[in-house]
Amino acid sequence: MKNVRDEFDEPKPATTTIATLIKRLIDKGFVGYNQHGSNREYYPMVKKSSYFSKQVNSMIKNFFNNSTTQFASFFTNETNLSVKELEELKKVIEDKIEDSKK
Repeated sequence: MKNVRDEFDEPKPATTTIATLIKRLIDKGFVGYNQHGSNREYYPMVKKSSYFSKQVNSMIKNFFNNSTTQFASFFTNETNLSVKELEELKKVIEDKIEDSKK
């Protein structure tokens, strides 16, 4: 627990707060641990990309009526992307289209 707490900036949360958060993550299946004597070694049970994908898909469903087009429109209009960033995004989409055709 001390190592986890040490990763936080000041003011550091109480140890009990961290313990509660970790317990909830364990109970939900996001974090696992190995017991080493009186110490626990925590590790992720879910890949970051998998979690992120699930959250983005949930957001598209709940906030954009399950429309990726509405999401893309909002994202490109409301995030102040530069022309360069928009061109990079366009390239990512074009590459995905080409990959899908194969």
